[in-house]
Amino acid sequence: MRVIPIILSLSLVLSLAVPSRVNAQEVPGPDENVPFLITFGLRAETSWGDDDFSQTFFFTLPKDYKDPFYIRIYDPDIGGKTDELNNFWDTRMVYSVYGGKGCYTDPEAKGIDPVGNYKSGIMLATRAFGIDSRLDERWFTFGPFNPADGEYYPKFSGNVFKIICDGVTGDDGNLYRYALSRRPDTNVPIEGANAFTYEYTFRMWNNNDTSFVSHIYPFIDSGCVYIRQRNFDWDNDGEFIVVSVERKGQSLPLSGEDTWIEARMPILEAEIGKSLDFRFYKRSDELVKNNNVVMTVENQYGENLQFFSAPIGGVPVYKPRIKVVPKR
Repeated sequence: MRVIPIILSLSLVLSLAVPSRVNAQEVPGPDENVPFLITFGLRAETSWGDDDFSQTFFFTLPKDYKDPFYIRIYDPDIGGKTDELNNFWDTRMVYSVYGGKGCYTDPEAKGIDPVGNYKSGIMLATRAFGIDSRLDERWFTFGPFNPADGEYYPKFSGNVFKIICDGVTGDDGNLYRYALSRRPDTNVPIEGANAFTYEYTFRMWNNNDTSFVSHIYPFIDSGCVYIRQRNFDWDNDGEFIVVSVERKGQSLPLSGEDTWIEARMPILEAEIGKSLDFRFYKRSDELVKNNNVVMTVENQYGENLQFFSAPIGGVPVYKPRIKVVPKR
């Protein structure tokens, strides 16, 4: 009997999470201050900072949005200024867009490893990219897509689409970004839309100025008692702090070279139904360049939690409790 209000509550939270900036549907989002996503070719060493050479993102569109839309990729090719070279350019990436039944609800679609039926649903578009100077530091557009071709998911009160980037050859690093747009030639956001992933693989800034702080925002759903956070190949680069409405700043450990590390953290009642703010501060004493890292979060049942590009409920701000002391 208690399931219905929980679902309605989350649907309401998601419907109210309208991005506050015009480019909030870019991935990474503006509140994250993350320069790029990164995916390596499948022959790369994991020590370069990618554990599985694949990355999946989901886009959600509100159910009342009926117009065509586009999924855009910034710098989709592998080569040139932005990407990470390993000896010589020999890498190809395949981007694929999926909708339809099972696109999101298939359990393996929500995993953190590219195994089994992670490419579930109906493929709507796909393209392979190698080195291509015409697309270096430029946008490529998939679409138009019909919102009805996604998978309707009641808990989100909207249609879900999936995009997967797979490194199919080579060992170079592909740095890129996504955007959801009303237009094919520029990024025009869709009110109420959002993007999320379950395993976040991204590039840290090549700058150890203390103002270059990156953020990612896991959402804490109903019934979460504690989380298990895992991170990979952080190269001991700086500090990892968690901020929420209840936490001013709790430190969690960061991994070393080519290793995973994990830590549990209890969830407080006021954090339920909101996002946490994972903040990453680079080392100030020594610059670690080209630091590529992986993050995952799961609850006490082993269910993976989402990182939303536009944090659900807004960027969390610590609210100190004020004690009233009676005057003597």
